[in-house]
Amino acid sequence: MKEALLIIDVQNDYFPGGANELFRPLEAEGRIRELIAESRACGRPVIYIQHFNPPGDTFFREGTFGAEISDRIRPQAEDKVIIKRYPNSFLETGLDDYLKSLRVDTLIICGMMTHMCVDTTVRAAMDYGYQVKLAADACATMDLTLNGERIPAEVVQKAFIAALDGVFATII
Repeated sequence: MKEALLIIDVQNDYFPGGANELFRPLEAEGRIRELIAESRACGRPVIYIQHFNPPGDTFFREGTFGAEISDRIRPQAEDKVIIKRYPNSFLETGLDDYLKSLRVDTLIICGMMTHMCVDTTVRAAMDYGYQVKLAADACATMDLTLNGERIPAEVVQKAFIAALDGVFATII
């Protein structure tokens, strides 16, 4: 079994003052820092996913500060950064080819937003044949709204993690 750490969309727009602030992103990022340190210490590859939205979107606009990966977890020279334009980190990216080149079969996934890009990538990873360990405490989401009803971020987080548990990922 060869593992890689996959860090999804930990970009400035998700933090306080950003264009699309999430619920408790700093707490999730703190856990991500621990996972990065652990991965580097044991030689586990660290892969960053960076999302760019189309021009005109309100956040993650290419070339803006908001679209940059957080300086607090800045990639190092030995890390890989893969750009994506869709919620699924595998769609129209070189992620699968890169993982195969490293002979990775297991992903430790963390990042932002749990209900969108993390969820979509975890599910896609299964389709590509990877085992997934989802670091639930290293993910962040936001309040959602359905038919005018606010669904608190804490509930969104638990619901999405629970839906992934077992079939799509082992929750760590």
